[in-house]
Amino acid sequence: MTILPSFAQTSSTPSTPATSNMRQNKSASKQAVHQSDDGQRVFDQNCSRCHNAPQGFSPHISGTIVRHMRVRASLSKEDEQALLRFLNP
Repeated sequence: MTILPSFAQTSSTPSTPATSNMRQNKSASKQAVHQSDDGQRVFDQNCSRCHNAPQGFSPHISGTIVRHMRVRASLSKEDEQALLRFLNP
């Protein structure tokens, strides 16, 4: 009778550069979605009272508009950045 050694299996998979990159990409993607959601929230709470979401503004133009409207809407710097990410994904 031959006794074979048993090897414990772990539930986690070994981390390779490819799986590490995939995890980082998923994390970055989730963060981008979250940031976009923040911008959508800022737009809905502040801008949508008077404006529809614009389609096709260049980053330069939307930056100028957001800086101008930041003063009128009393937006924080964080809200300004979230709004810019929403307008220019």
